[in-house]
Amino acid sequence: MKRLVSVFYRDFAEIQQLNDQARKYALSKGIEYEWIKIHPFDQEKIIAALADADAGLIDCEVYDKKIFSRINQRNHLLIRYGVGYDAVNLEDAKAYGIKVARTQGANATGVAEMALAMILALKRDILHAHIQNGQWNPGCIGHEVTGSTVGILGFGAVGRTLARLLSGFDCKILAYDTYQDHAAAEMLGVTFADPETIFRQADAISVHLALNADTDRMINQKLLGLMKPTAVIINTARGGLVNDEDLLSALKEERISGAGLDVFSSEPLPPQSEYHQMKNVILTSHIASSTMESFGNIYTAAIDIAANVFEGREDPRILG
Repeated sequence: MKRLVSVFYRDFAEIQQLNDQARKYALSKGIEYEWIKIHPFDQEKIIAALADADAGLIDCEVYDKKIFSRINQRNHLLIRYGVGYDAVNLEDAKAYGIKVARTQGANATGVAEMALAMILALKRDILHAHIQNGQWNPGCIGHEVTGSTVGILGFGAVGRTLARLLSGFDCKILAYDTYQDHAAAEMLGVTFADPETIFRQADAISVHLALNADTDRMINQKLLGLMKPTAVIINTARGGLVNDEDLLSALKEERISGAGLDVFSSEPLPPQSEYHQMKNVILTSHIASSTMESFGNIYTAAIDIAANVFEGREDPRILG
């Protein structure tokens, strides 16, 4: 029986429940499944776990030839828990005969819902309007999302899901992506535009891009300077997409209305980060995809990918 181990670690009761379900589902596919709790990340322990398996479900830490060279005698498949794979060196993996996959689309609804929640909270100024210490504050006047212009950077699974969720808000939706899926855009009432147009016209911008050499610190002073003073920006993708110094400057000077950030260049977000001092920012702990439904979808997708590879079938979620 082929063996799949998970070294994805979040030790909550709900995660144990999900892993129990994953074990049963894997057995139905003829796969042995084990969750190995390794926290904090320990490369030697990770190598030992992965080397004793035919496939591994991995988290967002760096994976390169230091790991691949010591697990590839048996293990020829690593599956990223989620969408981003910028920390996995694909060239090194290929050199050592290891396939890399991602559970693309499995968490799209969870992330899109978080982005929408942040847009609504910031536009309606819930940060300041909610009652604290019994203080009644009726003076917060926000903006409606209905009828506004929303920009989506990255029109993959999450971006398309967000566009679908926005369909009831009668928004004008602008999207940017290097690959333009015109059929999906037409179905969802989305218009493709360049980043400059989006930053200039949008009342809210949601970021769902992959992090690579072309997108690193893409959201900088130049683009932020085009935004309306009433506009907000949301990032639930990767912290490295944003130039933090430029965004902090725009927030401090109130050149934009606010930001919702679930991801950061350095995680966990350091206590000394200036973002903690901002009163127009929502900060969450990289949990946009943290729903029971999204996690369940990810485990199922990972097992399906492993089953396809083990049985010699092609799977579109394999990278490269």
